[in-house]
Amino acid sequence: MAVSQELRARALQCLTERDPGAKVAAVYAMAAASAAGDCAPDPDAALTAEAEIPGRPDKPELVPPLAVGRRAMNTPEGRAMLIHALAHIEFNAINLALDAIWRFPGLPAAYYSDWLRVAREEAYHFTLLDEHLQRLGYRYGDFVGHDALWEMVGKTTGDVLARMALVPRTLEARGLDANPPLRNKLAQAGDKEAAGILDIILRDEIGHVEIGNRWYAWLCAQRGLEPIAAYAELARQYKAPALRGPFNLEARRQAGFSEAELLALSAAP
Repeated sequence: MAVSQELRARALQCLTERDPGAKVAAVYAMAAASAAGDCAPDPDAALTAEAEIPGRPDKPELVPPLAVGRRAMNTPEGRAMLIHALAHIEFNAINLALDAIWRFPGLPAAYYSDWLRVAREEAYHFTLLDEHLQRLGYRYGDFVGHDALWEMVGKTTGDVLARMALVPRTLEARGLDANPPLRNKLAQAGDKEAAGILDIILRDEIGHVEIGNRWYAWLCAQRGLEPIAAYAELARQYKAPALRGPFNLEARRQAGFSEAELLALSAAP
């Protein structure tokens, strides 16, 4: 992979990398270069993708979400299917963060450094899950996956406000709700290591959703929009999935959702 020292261009190069291991290594290298002061963002750079976005391997085969299959926790294969599904989410989340860096110009430098942090932590999560999957006797790509997360990324390429509203603070926030029940099922099945990985993911994902919330609020202020009303309109316009409980209200509170938003969630059918 050719190396550019400008952060947004380098993020685009990472995004188009197809091999998961090479992508993770490239993200780590980019984060290290940024920390050393060798990879600053140019918010005004005009960038164009020269390769397919996102770069990903030939497998897993992508199927509709309902075709992914059930994951029975009482069998090693069922647990491996769940770990694979989580690894697939984290691989997509790496791409999501990289896309947020390169695609949207004209934002403060802190926006780009925040999403670089997300990319690095998602790469770490993917690595933890991929290594655990291998210990179970499988590899990433051995099962099918779905593309629901990236589909919303694709819908929101034209507006950073819609991206912040509907990806981190909608789809990723659903992960805050789903994580504890999955973690408990894995622990009850005897997979303490997988449960520990989900503890790490929940801790970090609270921070990722907080980043989305913070930049959503900043963008609303820049545009003179009321955040709750603007979110409702964006969810309608982009056909965001309906939010259904149970909700992890404490994690959502830590991630920056307002009490008014949490009250509305609690009142939802």
